[in-house]
Amino acid sequence: MKQFLVITSLALATLSNLAYASEEVSAWTCSDNKQFKTTGTTELIRLTWESKTFDLKRETSLPGSLRYKNAATGHDLVVLGNKAMLFNIKSGTRMADFCQTAEMKTGKLPHLFAGAEPFVQN
Repeated sequence: MKQFLVITSLALATLSNLAYASEEVSAWTCSDNKQFKTTGTTELIRLTWESKTFDLKRETSLPGSLRYKNAATGHDLVVLGNKAMLFNIKSGTRMADFCQTAEMKTGKLPHLFAGAEPFVQN
């Protein structure tokens, strides 16, 4: 039984990684020289922060914003039209502020808004 569970766990982990393998990696740079990377879709992203990887699911958010959370780890990514912020809701800390991709620095919307709700830029 243990062998079956180990094989099943490895198979699921491999399939999970394959789902992200074809996704484009987006690098985010933040104030205070902090940075992270994301891959995934509008509904589920994989966040790489300080050499650790976390899966975050899209949550309900205010119009014009996207919010991704991992309740187990406390990671909470809030993406607006011009910046993103990374929080840890378990510790109540803001881990990174004013984060942008290279495209956002040129005035484009975050890639995560592609296929998401309409966003009106002021």
